[in-house]
Amino acid sequence: MPRATNSVASRRRRKKVLKLTKGYWGAKSKLYRTAHEAMMKALSYAYRDRRARKRDFRSLWITRIGIAARNEGISYNKFIRGLRVAGVEINRKILAELAVRNHEAFVSVVKVAKEGVN
Repeated sequence: MPRATNSVASRRRRKKVLKLTKGYWGAKSKLYRTAHEAMMKALSYAYRDRRARKRDFRSLWITRIGIAARNEGISYNKFIRGLRVAGVEINRKILAELAVRNHEAFVSVVKVAKEGVN
């Protein structure tokens, strides 16, 4: 009896890998083994960097808020502390948007934070 290799599933799996690596340079898009290695590495980077992106953006927001708060004469940590004491619950993403796009609104938030600190 001949050996069964399930070539339909094997071919489908290999085609799926080669389709995912389409556009990669050289053998990484042509040869199954190197394409599979490149795909596994790319997927692990994508998983890792979806989490890293969240950290990067939070860092960016904190930097923007810190600079804008410093221009208004208050440090970042006193600003955040003042907001917390005053009971203002605005997240850092929105605060950074206010600092960049709507300076007047940010100044009014800084006044609230200064009152909360004192």
